[in-house]
Amino acid sequence: MNDFLEIARGTTPLIVSMPHTGTDIPADIEARLVSPWLGRRDADWWIEKLYDFAPHLGASVIRTRISRTVIDANRDPSGASLYPGQATTELCPTTNFDGEPLYRDGHEPNADEIAERRKRWFDPYHAAIADEIARVKAQHGVAILWDAHSIRSVIPRLFEGELPNLNFGTNGGTTCAPALADTITDAASRAPFSMVVNGRFKGGWTTRYYGRPRENVHAIQLELACRTYLREHVGHVDETNWPVDYDPGFAAPLRALLTEMLTSCIATGSRHEPH
Repeated sequence: MNDFLEIARGTTPLIVSMPHTGTDIPADIEARLVSPWLGRRDADWWIEKLYDFAPHLGASVIRTRISRTVIDANRDPSGASLYPGQATTELCPTTNFDGEPLYRDGHEPNADEIAERRKRWFDPYHAAIADEIARVKAQHGVAILWDAHSIRSVIPRLFEGELPNLNFGTNGGTTCAPALADTITDAASRAPFSMVVNGRFKGGWTTRYYGRPRENVHAIQLELACRTYLREHVGHVDETNWPVDYDPGFAAPLRALLTEMLTSCIATGSRHEPH
């Protein structure tokens, strides 16, 4: 049973995927970790709350409750790096974003366990995305996949300085039609947030794998710096200051922008004439 998946089917061409909001870690895996907190620290905290308006717009939403420490649903399942030459984490991470070990010595997953985790959690999550893309494309003639992420604003191992508020990724313009990307980024440019397109984060495996504009399947990733919607403690984090609580009032300006951008995606998709 795929009870770790949350799937809400919408009525529009838009699909919002959430691969990193999960915090569930099976007990047998958690017992091997350095600490339960460390195993959950790098989650995309409260993204599911930030985007809880999406179903009311008619978007489909697909989310896994499994922690990225168990398996990262946004990595190449072959194990190939998405960012060659740059620091990153694996399909089944053995370190966190700061390079600290997640597992106690000798308790890291081996190749057989990684294959089993992929079969149990990674494959069903992506089967759900593929099925939803096929469904909405058959209905609307087009599918638009929005991969929703967040990350702490300062992580020296991964990037220099402070990350821009909004980090859009289309793998160098290959996963999304330019007109759709421009519509989204134009809205972002009018908001009081810093932004970059295809900067440090160009889109993970999900965006790169599914984005096929010539086949009327468009994919875009938005990586949010956490300070954009949370009262983030920027700098060193520990169990006393991370994660912070979700504050709807603080997140309201970003939610307004997200609503505008997702609505523009739906409008663009709805103008597409089915074949």
